Amino acid sequence: MHATANAASTRIAGEVVVEARNLSKVYRDFWGRSKKTALKPLDLDIRRGEIFGLLGPNGSGKTTTLKLLLGLIFPTSGEALMFGRPATDVTKNGRLGYLPEESYLYKFLDAEETLDFYGRLFGMPPAERQRRAAALIEMVGLSRDRKRQLREYSKGMTRRIGVAQALINDPELVLLDEPTSGLDPIGTREMKDLIIDLKHRGKTVIMCSHLLADVEDVCDRIAVLHQGELKELGRVDDLLRLTGVTQIKASGITAGCRDEVRAVLERHGAVGIEIGNPRTTLEDLFLDVVRDTEARPGRRARRGADSPAAE
Repeated sequence: MHATANAASTRIAGEVVVEARNLSKVYRDFWGRSKKTALKPLDLDIRRGEIFGLLGPNGSGKTTTLKLLLGLIFPTSGEALMFGRPATDVTKNGRLGYLPEESYLYKFLDAEETLDFYGRLFGMPPAERQRRAAALIEMVGLSRDRKRQLREYSKGMTRRIGVAQALINDPELVLLDEPTSGLDPIGTREMKDLIIDLKHRGKTVIMCSHLLADVEDVCDRIAVLHQGELKELGRVDDLLRLTGVTQIKASGITAGCRDEVRAVLERHGAVGIEIGNPRTTLEDLFLDVVRDTEARPGRRARRGADSPAAE
């Protein structure tokens, strides 16, 4: 299935916040010759209140697309619109927040000073800056490290304060480039929960990532880019649904019941029958073990018949 074939079916109701029309970017050498096609002509729209994922391997054009939408670089052809105006219109900047792939922060400031500094850039009064900074530091889980200079932060902690900086102006649109980069599994889960919470608060989120699980967990729609070209566009649920396979879930099934179900399925011509216990994800397993350990210090988590209990 190609993106052009199903683009019409993937539109969702709501105001268009971001739009790309035949948007492309070609980098040229000194003589004006084509050196690198970073993005081939792209058409898409992003609507208010959705979490939209730009997905693709490194070098696929995700960051280039994000920078074009932000107006940080100029397109070779086409146009990018944000809130109905050209992306290069600087009046839009007060309505958006941006977390780049590499956060550019002043290492000699602490978390509170960092957010206060960026709040000043938006012309926020002192009382509002203090209130927003306190709320955001709590939101991203840095309350215990609010007075430490950023040069002492780990990469994951730097990522958290970067997200807080992107939200200091309470933006309508939030653009996140690899938001879970450098985070451990717990931090990754908390970051994904934060992104979902932003949607619940009425924000529109554009998220770039090459981590498939992160995109699958939080995004409403995705665009898959490869070698600068849009390869797929649609709702996550629709794209991942296997229409040729039917799944049945139930609890309290006995061995006899399983045999009867298998016999019925075979009688009706079903093939490739698999009946067994479903698998969890490695992320959920890790989080369950950590939380169980915190709740019962000194004991080993027990998840199955082959897991020995702690003495």
